[in-house]
Amino acid sequence: MPVNVLMPALSPTMEKGNLAKWLKKEGDAIKSGDVIAEIETDKATMEVEAVDEGVLAKIVVPAGTNDVAVNELIAVIASEGEDPKALGAAPKVSAPAAAPAPAPAAAVSAAAVPAAAPAPVAAASGARVFASPLAKRIAKDAGLDLGSIAGTGPHGRIVEKDVRAAMAGGTAKPAVAAAPVAASAPSAAAAPAAPFASGMGDDAVRRLYEAGSYEEVPHDSMRKTIARRLTESKQTVPHFYLSVDCDLDALLKLREQINAAAPVVDGKPAYKVSVNDFVIKALAMALIRVPDANVSWTDTAMLRHKHADVGVAVSIPGGLITPVVRKAELKTLSVISNEMKDYAARAKGRKLKPEEYQGGSTAVSNLGMFGIKDFSAVINPPHATILAVGAGEQRAVVKNGALAIATVMTVTLSTDHRAVDGALGAELIQAFKQLIENPMGMLV
Repeated sequence: MPVNVLMPALSPTMEKGNLAKWLKKEGDAIKSGDVIAEIETDKATMEVEAVDEGVLAKIVVPAGTNDVAVNELIAVIASEGEDPKALGAAPKVSAPAAAPAPAPAAAVSAAAVPAAAPAPVAAASGARVFASPLAKRIAKDAGLDLGSIAGTGPHGRIVEKDVRAAMAGGTAKPAVAAAPVAASAPSAAAAPAAPFASGMGDDAVRRLYEAGSYEEVPHDSMRKTIARRLTESKQTVPHFYLSVDCDLDALLKLREQINAAAPVVDGKPAYKVSVNDFVIKALAMALIRVPDANVSWTDTAMLRHKHADVGVAVSIPGGLITPVVRKAELKTLSVISNEMKDYAARAKGRKLKPEEYQGGSTAVSNLGMFGIKDFSAVINPPHATILAVGAGEQRAVVKNGALAIATVMTVTLSTDHRAVDGALGAELIQAFKQLIENPMGMLV
């Protein structure tokens, strides 16, 4: 029987992904374990392996398609002895329809299960119309009848580009007939669209600007996920902020000594420790010293973590990702340094595995390299804290009653006030400051 290849779930939270590339073409022989496609999630590009043998009879979702829902049909494999053109037979089921757990490696298997049909909506004529959620919203904002738009997606589904094309070509019909208005009433076209959760409607925003004065850059999966998660964080997490100044002079001297002592391997130093590596280590050790702050909030219980898993915000094209240094309190500075260099390099190529950027109990966001003096970062749930790190700069300070010059770094701790209140947060950031200003304590 023919096998339906569905969009796999590459992580527990994945709902959609972009089908970046097909590595096999229609008519190619497929063996179990063959990599047949590449899928882009909001964080990484991952490979999809076939779990059945046969011939790739039909590619349903073309390469370059965005926002393909998990469990949506993307291809059909004809089994041995079958005519690849005979696609009408019922599919063979070789995996349950539930989204699989994330694979331990970057390659995951595509489940062969029946695809779920897209949810229908009613057209002005009363007939049922299948359309993507984005297509529905765009049509609603523009006041268009979806039933008058031809769909080019899987199974005739109406997708975003179909609505955009209908709007540009003037082929779509209005959803309802316009009611007569008095001559003095404002034009319906000039009225802004009804507001929704994130502000004005898309087309209402566009009408504020002259046609041709801007370029539309569609949101990719990463930008959509960042927007959704940070909006949820600010709406649901009561943020509380604490700032301190840290004297870096002792740390900078120790860093110089550590790097000077690095052994040379293949003509290169085995490691080069940065200030950020000290920050990661200090925050991890501070969380172990103040265990009540090393927590995650849930509605029924506080999860108190036994180790400090520290996420580190890494800027990549189109957004950012937060790889996690596991058990950072137990790792040496050189190990943390080399681990972060590896994470950063693979993050820029979107090659991190889900288990490398999910979870953690806290995070570090460092904008010091851009000359930022201080800022407040948004907590990334389920973390209860995040540390915003500014630039180290020379400032006039008072030491032992006399004016002196010191290299000072301002850090700001954002806390989830449900889990870490003011006094507990102050205890945590003071423990961090003590470690930064007495860095030898991180070596013993």
